[in-house]
Amino acid sequence: MTPAEEEDERFYRDTEAIAFPKLTDEQLALLEPLGTRRRLKRGDYIVKAGQREFPLTIMLVGEVEAFETRDGVEQILATAGPRGFLGEVSMLQGTSALASARVKSDEAEVLQVGAAKLRRALAELPQIGEPIVNALIMRRMRLNRDKEFAGLRIVSEADSREGRQLDDFLDKNHIPHRLVDVKSDQGKALASRLHLSDRDLPALITPTGAPLRRPSLREVAQVAGLLRPLAANDEEEIHCDLVIVGAGPAGLAAAVYATSEGLETVVLESYATGGQAGSSSLIENFFGFPTGISGGELTWRAQLQAYRFGAKFSTPSQAMTLIYHPDKAYRVSLQVEGCPALLCAKSLVIATGANYNRLDAEGRERFEGVGVYYAATALESRLCRGATVIVVGGGNSAGQAAMFLSEGAAKVLLVIRGRDLSHSMSDYLSRRVLSRENIELVPWTTIRRMTGNSVLGSVELENTQTGERRTVETPAIFSMIGATPCTEWLPPEILRDEKGFVKTGALVAVAPMWAKATRAPAALETSLPGIFAVGDVRSGSVKRCAAAVGEGSMAIAGVHEAMKEGS
Repeated sequence: MTPAEEEDERFYRDTEAIAFPKLTDEQLALLEPLGTRRRLKRGDYIVKAGQREFPLTIMLVGEVEAFETRDGVEQILATAGPRGFLGEVSMLQGTSALASARVKSDEAEVLQVGAAKLRRALAELPQIGEPIVNALIMRRMRLNRDKEFAGLRIVSEADSREGRQLDDFLDKNHIPHRLVDVKSDQGKALASRLHLSDRDLPALITPTGAPLRRPSLREVAQVAGLLRPLAANDEEEIHCDLVIVGAGPAGLAAAVYATSEGLETVVLESYATGGQAGSSSLIENFFGFPTGISGGELTWRAQLQAYRFGAKFSTPSQAMTLIYHPDKAYRVSLQVEGCPALLCAKSLVIATGANYNRLDAEGRERFEGVGVYYAATALESRLCRGATVIVVGGGNSAGQAAMFLSEGAAKVLLVIRGRDLSHSMSDYLSRRVLSRENIELVPWTTIRRMTGNSVLGSVELENTQTGERRTVETPAIFSMIGATPCTEWLPPEILRDEKGFVKTGALVAVAPMWAKATRAPAALETSLPGIFAVGDVRSGSVKRCAAAVGEGSMAIAGVHEAMKEGS
């Protein structure tokens, strides 16, 4: 047994009790009024792969088994007997079931609690909330670690830009999946069995085994259950208390506080929950985590917390236009991509963040997603193991990326435009970066040109002080320079600074809508009363994860005041 296999075995052994607890008499008594008892027989299905909004199933008598069908062969994932329960994180998220489950014993009696009632109970009843939520999270962690579990499968050429994008989308949205190289033995067998030709690639193999040929991100999101229908087909307007646009740390914090305080909340995310923080390999200066935590895990847990309180997420959902109605209870109307109805809210939180600027280098467009990246997660790290990689930028995000990549790369070149890191990176992080043997700081330098065939092969660096140029062979550049706010969809009535970041508080007190108001704008309120801006998109914000979380939670106090005024 290899060291990695031994570590996996210890992990599964040590987490068994957390992942598969037995409910106590007290916990069963609390759940009983919320559910419905059913008698079942061998072979009856509890849930089928791809199903959404399935119930928590508690075993009273008998046994059930969860299984995955891989290429026509059933693989048992877990079983549950009396006082055990059948469920997974998908229940909290409202996403699709990853596997099927059926009765294993001759007879069974179960207690089933619907997904909506379960989420409310988890928020209101801590006696059952903690063990069940911990079990659901641990089951997902064990599933992600299971090298045999297939989940969703992407069949693609290894160097395909489109295949890598689907891989990235599912990875950043925490949907278990596998990327299968069509030229591998497994890939050839899948392509042959499903009659997939080159023009069908990339293809997504759903949990039912059916192929989806050259799917869009929205189609993939529908299969995974990420794209929630915001309205029925005949609805012209959808009403809620609060809409949050953007699910980075600021938006997630706003969602947690809003839903925990009873506000009906919809969260729109254009790509993946977590924002820039979600792509951080390790955040070491976040309050309460003395050994650090990955941005992906932090923001995923925050999303589960918001789900638990009743937030409704839809991904990918892009807000297209915003219309303001100052004299109506529902002051904000949003047109959302792919949704025929208007999304109407009493208040709005803008948490769209900012995107890293693109490198001004010849050939860069050719290698977006196949050599040029804007995040350094485990997914990107696998693509450049044992190679020389380049990180561009001198801020904390660049430093964290360099440290993370240095664990697997032969060498990391940290390219900065200035002299050193003293003015742009936290002291603890810069000292760590400079002491790592396989990280080389390259000051006064910019990237001039990128070359390669289907993927990035090399770059040309120029020292801006001496004019000297050199070529470096590399499969990956990680760009983390500057940022442009995501505000192009906002109307001109929402005032912005010279760089496009949204003005708030005292900066908008002279705006026309505030001139006739009976109160001053709250610290995070924009030039339109009832609309707030938080996190990196806000002018003057501190570009730190903890600050974004603080702003998101603070904004909800202002939302309550604005809604009270507008009622």
